[in-house]
Amino acid sequence: MTDRQPNAPADPPTGLPTGLDDPHYAAFAWARFREIMAWMVLAAAICVAAVIAVMAHLQGPLHLVTMLAVIGGVGGSVMMAGLLMGLAFLSSGSGHDEDVTRID
Repeated sequence: MTDRQPNAPADPPTGLPTGLDDPHYAAFAWARFREIMAWMVLAAAICVAAVIAVMAHLQGPLHLVTMLAVIGGVGGSVMMAGLLMGLAFLSSGSGHDEDVTRID
């Protein structure tokens, strides 16, 4: 009898690449990651435009430095959140999280 959990995936056959080591799956996974990032660029642009519009409405015309600060702060925060979540999805979806428990 083994000590494996009932729903745990079986170990892959030896010699076959798994996760991002498989070129076909790696191409699929990275394409999915790039798609997530493309949507996050759109979300960041919408957030930046909304914040600049609200600030301009409340404070009047904005200086270039203020707009660059909003782009860097708001846009950078949204993009960083999307990047980290995308990498977490990539790691989980490609099996790298499970590879940590597999010790040779």
